Amino acid sequence: MALRNGTTSASILSNEKLLDYTKAHNILKNEGLNDGLDAFELLNSAKNGGLTYNDFLVLPGYIGFPASEVNLETPVTKRITLKTPLVSSPMDTVTEHSMAIHMALLGGLGVIHHNCSAEDQAEMVRKVKRYENGFILDPVVLSPKTTVGEAKRLKEKWSFGGFPVTENGTLRSKLIGMITTRDIQFHPDLDDAVTVVMSTDLVTAPYGTNLQEANAVLRKSKKGKLPIVDENGNLISLLSRSDLMKNLHYPLASKLPHSKQLICAAAIGTRPDDKSRLQKLVDAGLDIVVLDSSQGNSIFQVEMVRYIKERFPQLDVIGGNVVTRSQAASLIAAGVDGLRIGMGSGSACITQEVMAVGRPQAVSVFTVATFAARFGVPCIADGGIQNVGHIVKGLALGASTVMMGGLLAGTTESPGNYFVSREGQLVKAYRGMGSIDAMEDKKAGSGGKDSQKSNAGTARYFSEGDRLLVAQGVSGSVLDRGSVTKFVPYLIAGLQHSLQDIGKKSLRELREGVRDGNVRFELRTPSAQAEGNVHGLHSFDKKLYS
Repeated sequence: MALRNGTTSASILSNEKLLDYTKAHNILKNEGLNDGLDAFELLNSAKNGGLTYNDFLVLPGYIGFPASEVNLETPVTKRITLKTPLVSSPMDTVTEHSMAIHMALLGGLGVIHHNCSAEDQAEMVRKVKRYENGFILDPVVLSPKTTVGEAKRLKEKWSFGGFPVTENGTLRSKLIGMITTRDIQFHPDLDDAVTVVMSTDLVTAPYGTNLQEANAVLRKSKKGKLPIVDENGNLISLLSRSDLMKNLHYPLASKLPHSKQLICAAAIGTRPDDKSRLQKLVDAGLDIVVLDSSQGNSIFQVEMVRYIKERFPQLDVIGGNVVTRSQAASLIAAGVDGLRIGMGSGSACITQEVMAVGRPQAVSVFTVATFAARFGVPCIADGGIQNVGHIVKGLALGASTVMMGGLLAGTTESPGNYFVSREGQLVKAYRGMGSIDAMEDKKAGSGGKDSQKSNAGTARYFSEGDRLLVAQGVSGSVLDRGSVTKFVPYLIAGLQHSLQDIGKKSLRELREGVRDGNVRFELRTPSAQAEGNVHGLHSFDKKLYS
């Protein structure tokens, strides 16, 4: 038959006899052909060398559900689960109380750095724990002798202004009034007692009221705070309207089931002084302690893990950093509840260059996470995260969560101030904890002559007693990324769409698919990497989200 424009013949596509197209799936299954590589083939160091995230891609699967249905819930320790797999790094240019609060509100976790005094770090933990509550069991209570000026200073310290006033100024004392921001905001005489301006027309709930009932009373009363009192009118606890609003606006928030407080993590070193630091953090309400070391397989960390598990059994311990099974085995045997994987892969880290020690991040994550999973120990992929794709790859290779430093350092909630670069761009300072700047910082030792021994950077890199500091990190700056309240939801949405492309509705399904060989991977040549990025354009604007 002659061919005409707009028509074709199947015979020109192949000289072979054509198969029944309705049986394509069955034929593929019977032939046993799979595209790409499974994870074990991909991460075979003897065959492919040490791979990092840019060296491979995840192959697409079948989409049978909307991205919004993807469940990102994942464990961060043996006992604690997060709604999103995102953790901020314990670096002094990344995580203090503001970052920790907002990461927890958004379903992740912030790890407060320890390059500061123990008292300052404990104060940051307290701010996180007091930010959101169910029943507030330890509210700040004023006495009748407290002045308006003192109440204003307490508001500045705690970032809230509603305080109960009791006869003795303590909990379990008779409630006589409430002070709110409106009561003291424009009062002219700061020396007046709070009894002059406090509200005495109070709505209370009896002790024994459950949280659901108390919330209903609070909604109906239209008050900012709801005191819970016993039969004698003594203050037992408090409920806050602002916490109701936080529940509404942040449904994914990482909270403890019993207290409804935000989950808080903080880092310490492995020196003897860190035991007293840890006690202060525990007293402030710490939930998870992260042992911060560039090389976690040490007698110092093993002994610290054992000490913490014996002294504070209620506290979850994350050990690290590790990149090999042997390193991980030491900490797993000591009793860690989680592991942190990575050595020299951070954007501001030069450990691999200077020390010639470390391992590419992709093979590190897969090797350690696969081993740790056999003991029920979740792993954090720490370092090398530059975009959503890297987060997906770290999770696909077995990590339960990913830790980000440089990716979050440019956000509003990170410590430090913005400045304009020589190129006219808005940037924020960022430094590795192994940088000379970080290791010489005196805040950890309160500026004393022994500050170097208390410094988080020197402790992390075992340099406390060195007369000459060897840098394992650099100082620099990162571009402004705006608030994490917009940036983290972008990361979450990106993760959900990526898992949709892979055809997996949850992180659990993703990990199971990788383990069973159903999720496949492909190596990328340098040309493939270039093809997978923007190319061939005269100019472009790379706007990531709106």
